[in-house]
Amino acid sequence: MTPRERPAEYSTIPALDADLVDCRACPRLVAWREEVGRVKRAAFRDQTYWARPVPGFGPHDARLAVVGLAPAAHGANRTGRMFTGDRSGDFLYAAMYAVGLASQPTAVEIGDGLELFGTRVTSPVHCAPPDNKPTPAERDNCNHWLASELDLLSPGLGAVVVLGGFGWQALFPVLDRAGWHIPRPRPKFGHGTHVVLDPDDSGTVSEPLHVFGCYHVSQQNTFTGRLTSEMLEQVLRDAAAAAGVPATPAR
Repeated sequence: MTPRERPAEYSTIPALDADLVDCRACPRLVAWREEVGRVKRAAFRDQTYWARPVPGFGPHDARLAVVGLAPAAHGANRTGRMFTGDRSGDFLYAAMYAVGLASQPTAVEIGDGLELFGTRVTSPVHCAPPDNKPTPAERDNCNHWLASELDLLSPGLGAVVVLGGFGWQALFPVLDRAGWHIPRPRPKFGHGTHVVLDPDDSGTVSEPLHVFGCYHVSQQNTFTGRLTSEMLEQVLRDAAAAAGVPATPAR
């Protein structure tokens, strides 16, 4: 698939994901994800890396979406599941478990029993980028996948939690094209920011969408205390309530 090609309309998320995992639109990202999969980290040298685009994770009728940045080189790029196998994922899923959006607080590998409740985790870039920094062109090449995914979720989608400024910048043009009215000037990212987007006049969506900003769950934020478990849990709790997801705290 070349950068200018775009997928046909999808009727289901599994059909979308089946094409997404074969995408080779961005040469730099393809080279990097595959090199990481060959060289590996010493701790994982006996493992076979996924080393492909990573699809979203969670139910296909989710009312809440969590949008990150991109797969981690030795996390999702290794395991093949969003935020799985690294400390950022440990932090995110522990918080989701604490507020009742996940069946367990850990994410080690596909098949570990983790289930998400009413929530789907995805990203604007689906391949691991060097230094965790996709280029604007790579973001733009990839955003049609996010657009298609949100389109399939949109009949019931009530809220989105955006982890970090990169995801925030990538998401709003997608929401604009999807049929939600974006205020001008565009809302600025900030932790705890809450924006309610009304449907525009296109008629493609019928319900408002709640968008919440949250600092990214990167180690740079969590190790320094810029983002605490309590801060993340509060955003998730507020977003679940806005989306109508019955989040029940873990016992």
